Amino acid sequence: MQAAVMEESNVETIEQPMNTTTFSNNQVVEQAQYEPPSSPTSVATPTSTNSGNTGNPTPTFSYDDLFPALPANTSAPLSSSNASAPYVRVTTTQKTQVLHVSGDERKTTESDKFGEGESKRICQQISKDTGAQIEIATGKNQSLTFLIKGKQSEILDARRRISMHFSAQLSKQVSIPKEHHGVILGRRGDRLRELEKITATRINIPSQTEESDVITILGTKEGIEKAEQEIRQLSAEQYKKFTDRISIPKVYHPFIVGPYNENLTKLMEETGAKISVPPQSVQKDEIVIMGEKDAVANAKAKVEAIYKDMERKCSTVSVEVAKSQHRYVFGPKGSTLADILRITGVSVEMPPTDSPLETITLRGPQVALGNALTVVYQKANSVKSIEIEAPNWTHKYVIGRRGANLRQLEEECPNVNVYCLDGKIKLEGDPESVDKATNYLNEIVQNYVDHYTFVVMTVNPCYYKHIIGKAGANVNRLKDELKVNINIEEREGQNNIRIEGPKEGVQQAQLELQEKIDKLENEKSKDVIIDRRLHRSIIGAKGDRIREVKDRYRQVKITIPNPQENSDIVKLRGPKEDVDKFHKDLLKLVKEIQESSHIIEVPIFKQFHKFIIGRGGANIKKIRDETQTKIDLPAEGDTNEVIVITGKRENVLEAKERIQKIQNELSDIVNEEVQISPKFYNSIIGSGGKLISSIMEECGGVSIKFPTTDSKSDKVNIRGPKDDVEKAKTQLLELANERQLASFTAEVRAKQQHHRFLIGKNGASIRKIREATGARIIFPSNEDEDKELIVIIGKEESVKSAQEQLEALIKDIDQETEGEIFVDPKYHKHFVAKRGEILHRISEENGGVMISFPRAGMDSDRVTLKGPKDCIEAAKQRIAEIVAELEALVTIDVIIPQRLHRTIMGARGFRVQQVTSEHDVQIKFPDRDATNIVEGMVNGNGNGNGVGDVEGDGSGVVGDENAEPVRECDIIRITGRLEKCERAKQALLDLIPIVKEVEVPYDLHRKIIGPKGANVRQFMSTYDVHIELPPSETKSDLIKLSGIPAHVADAQAALEKMIEEYEADRADRELRSFELKIDVDTMYYSKLVGRSGAVINKLRADHDVQISLPKRNDPNPSTITITGYQANCEAARDAIMEIVGDMQEMHREVIEIDSRIHSHIIGYRGRTIRKIIEDCKVYIKFASSDDAQTNPNAITISGKEEDVENAKEVILNMAEDYTNEYLDNLPPSPQPQTVAAFLPGGNENGFVIKDAPWEKGSDKQGRGSAPNTQSQEDFPDFSSPGGPAPVSTPLTSAWRPRN
Repeated sequence: MQAAVMEESNVETIEQPMNTTTFSNNQVVEQAQYEPPSSPTSVATPTSTNSGNTGNPTPTFSYDDLFPALPANTSAPLSSSNASAPYVRVTTTQKTQVLHVSGDERKTTESDKFGEGESKRICQQISKDTGAQIEIATGKNQSLTFLIKGKQSEILDARRRISMHFSAQLSKQVSIPKEHHGVILGRRGDRLRELEKITATRINIPSQTEESDVITILGTKEGIEKAEQEIRQLSAEQYKKFTDRISIPKVYHPFIVGPYNENLTKLMEETGAKISVPPQSVQKDEIVIMGEKDAVANAKAKVEAIYKDMERKCSTVSVEVAKSQHRYVFGPKGSTLADILRITGVSVEMPPTDSPLETITLRGPQVALGNALTVVYQKANSVKSIEIEAPNWTHKYVIGRRGANLRQLEEECPNVNVYCLDGKIKLEGDPESVDKATNYLNEIVQNYVDHYTFVVMTVNPCYYKHIIGKAGANVNRLKDELKVNINIEEREGQNNIRIEGPKEGVQQAQLELQEKIDKLENEKSKDVIIDRRLHRSIIGAKGDRIREVKDRYRQVKITIPNPQENSDIVKLRGPKEDVDKFHKDLLKLVKEIQESSHIIEVPIFKQFHKFIIGRGGANIKKIRDETQTKIDLPAEGDTNEVIVITGKRENVLEAKERIQKIQNELSDIVNEEVQISPKFYNSIIGSGGKLISSIMEECGGVSIKFPTTDSKSDKVNIRGPKDDVEKAKTQLLELANERQLASFTAEVRAKQQHHRFLIGKNGASIRKIREATGARIIFPSNEDEDKELIVIIGKEESVKSAQEQLEALIKDIDQETEGEIFVDPKYHKHFVAKRGEILHRISEENGGVMISFPRAGMDSDRVTLKGPKDCIEAAKQRIAEIVAELEALVTIDVIIPQRLHRTIMGARGFRVQQVTSEHDVQIKFPDRDATNIVEGMVNGNGNGNGVGDVEGDGSGVVGDENAEPVRECDIIRITGRLEKCERAKQALLDLIPIVKEVEVPYDLHRKIIGPKGANVRQFMSTYDVHIELPPSETKSDLIKLSGIPAHVADAQAALEKMIEEYEADRADRELRSFELKIDVDTMYYSKLVGRSGAVINKLRADHDVQISLPKRNDPNPSTITITGYQANCEAARDAIMEIVGDMQEMHREVIEIDSRIHSHIIGYRGRTIRKIIEDCKVYIKFASSDDAQTNPNAITISGKEEDVENAKEVILNMAEDYTNEYLDNLPPSPQPQTVAAFLPGGNENGFVIKDAPWEKGSDKQGRGSAPNTQSQEDFPDFSSPGGPAPVSTPLTSAWRPRN
């Protein structure tokens, strides 16, 4: 037989042909099935002896009989077909490397678990791209350890990618001569890529076209150091002439380099050579010296001298320091090691960060080792680190509100750092402070663990809005009453509600929320799409129809959109079964309405309506009854002739035929077609159909139908009595002829800018032409492409007359003339400012007239105008109006302190722009840097030019010694008409902010602030004021309002209204807080609660009270508390006592039935027991968990005596049938068989084995020794794959020699 054991990581498998016998497990099992259970083996029955106990003997068996020795191996070992084949060795190409990234070198150190989310995706991608297997571990200090398995090339590639993604990426620039760059790149960049893979860095070499010789290295600190060392070595090799290398053991490099490179710098300065010592993280002994030949030789001699001297002097001592303390010995960037070397002259050798070793070696002169050892221990123990067990939910309490606890800790223990980890809090600092901080934090954590707790409830997200309530009412009530925090957590597909706070409050909040969730889970929402036109019919007159359906399903809420919502969706919400039934009934109702809502309009001439109605309404009533339709006729004075019929389609058509038949029998109705060109249809129909309606009315109500535009027909249909049809036909033809004559068209062209002069002021000119000629004149609109074309429509002679008049006007306007007007030069700048904006506007408004002002510097007041005469006159008039306005302008000063200017301007100058536009003035604010004092003016001097009391404190009085002097930056200038300036000045003064104190009860402040300040921000935004509330420690009632007076007054009024509502609400709360306690036997609680709380919830809703049942461990379990208005509480008490009274009058009987049958009696989801309760009208209670300990078989039946007997008989019959059919036929439970059952005699008391191997060898005390697993005799090897098993010296066998 041959066996080969291979590790899971092997990638090669060697298969050897095996000439062995294979035994089938199935055959052994089948054989065992036919053997008697008394003997598990086929060996001879072992000899049994008694231990002398005759009453209950214990059998004794010989070990050799139970476990016979294997036969001697006399045959040749099994081998392959080629006996001389050499031994095949299985090897692996897989390698394993460990990559460690310390917490300081990590790219990110977030508190969330590493290996999840983005980090997991990155590792999976790296593993996929490189083919390497990656395992990750995180340390408490946020360090990362990667175990990488794969081929060597795969491992190197994976290391580089991991370093790029998870290590902090540093950069370093190395200056290498340009001529050496090619060597670093290698052939086709192979050497550079290999270097990047080995060092896990990215190396950027400037191109040949660039003049720079700087090489940039990106990667981790260790990788950069390795890459730099490799690059410098490659470069150094190019200095063949003056380059030397010496190999000095790595442990002596610190003495050559010195603390902070002092020795190395000094050597290079003294010798002029460049000495390259590999960094501490690079495990190389070679030191490269470059420079002039003599300098290199001198430097080499000095370096070797230092090495030989230190080799002679140095001794070593090793100390064990906890791995977690190594970083305090190493220091930031190795600064502590450098300090120790400088102070003591001793080098400290640290194990690699990824090594588990804790040994630190000190190397240096013997006399200095003691001092260095002391320093090392001082550094290692200078910082103490302790971890406190603290559940994650307690961390925020440890931190405190806005970090209050940590701030206090920082004041008492300033040198302690606190880190919140997963389930722990880590403290680091000097030992004394850490111990003090540990006691302080332990006390906080223990206090919250003892008194606080939390629960997490999984909730369907669709229930959130119902649980939260409108504006958070439900959750806020629980928070205020129970002092708990309730948060909704939605992450990673989990939807939870977390309740946190005092244990009692959390338990009560959980119960209330669970009750709400259970109720919501039993509810269902359904949207039903119903044509909005049927909504009114569904509701019915005064809501009668929908109320009839709602009365059948009182727990279902139906929402029908109002007409303004323009929606077809009707929403149903309530218990699932009721919603489904309601839905079916609603669809049935809609179907009935649709079938009976077919509408058709039948035009019947007015004179025949009375015959359709009949004497006393006999005809119309008969048609309605026989056709089951609704027939609406127009009112007696109404000119409308249409009769509306509503009902089922076939009934409506029948009613229509019968009505039309009455009309046809009474009158000779004819149809006539008239040919009229479609282009006259609109004019014949008239605006809103008024003209055609008047013709139909004059002609006895005939029906006139014009063809649709799509039909392209010119046939107009007239229907009605013959005489009326002829009359209507005549009128239509006359109208068509008139429209034919009045459709003559002419066109006139005029410049677009002259159109306004042709139209005249308010259309006076064009209206005069229209009235004189009767023609219609159409000017081009903004959508027309030809802006100069004017169209004239009407009769030929009218059109020609209007055309002549328009052309004469156009000729006059087109004749350009020149005019002039004299304007004072001081106003010229106003007209030509902003690139002549005002002049352009005047020109556009007046037919494009050209206006020329004198050039700047010319002392002339003559302004020339060129254009049509009327345009010139209009332009001159406008210029004169503007000049008059400018002459009436004045400038007044308003003195307002400069610190208030920004407030007056408002956001983006909104307020001052509003004043400017409202009062038609210009306001100029001064330069804020103009701080010169203006003599003769004082802030608050009461002279009408300034502001007296800008802060609202009443200090601005005449002669006030404390009045502020006026500066140039305080003066605001307003320009405009005098009366407008005065009004604008007052408007500015009204914008000066004031501060007013308002007394608001302190208890109302929290409501004003709102959740996270939302209410107070909304209030300040609404009233444009600033609110300053007193600190909570003072509990002051005074609130300061600041803003402009009008806004402050509005805000004060709003606060006063809130106070009134608050006082009213507080009084109402006091009335609602009346509490009434009643004693009720706990046996009646389940009846009071009802199914799913139906009874108690109805009591709460009917009486508007809160009914609280005692908790499970309440000392007064029979006391029920009712809270609410006194009258309501008393009414609720009476209702409860009435229910209890009814229960007390009931007959009760307890019967005993096997508890195994209870579930059968209850049935699936309680259906069976519910049916018994409903049929027999009784109340049935099974034994609760507490009662089950005393009498689990008890069933209590309550109700009328006769009903109880009926229910008892039903239950007993069910129990008897179930017992006969099932319980009595159950087979006996199988008894487990012990090992002794297979032994002779089947003794259950066990057995004894003698002469076992562990009894063979005994020590001096007589104790047995375990078998020697190294013994080739006791544990023989099977044949090796390539030959016989190696022979070793036989050891004494505890199993005795084989025969």
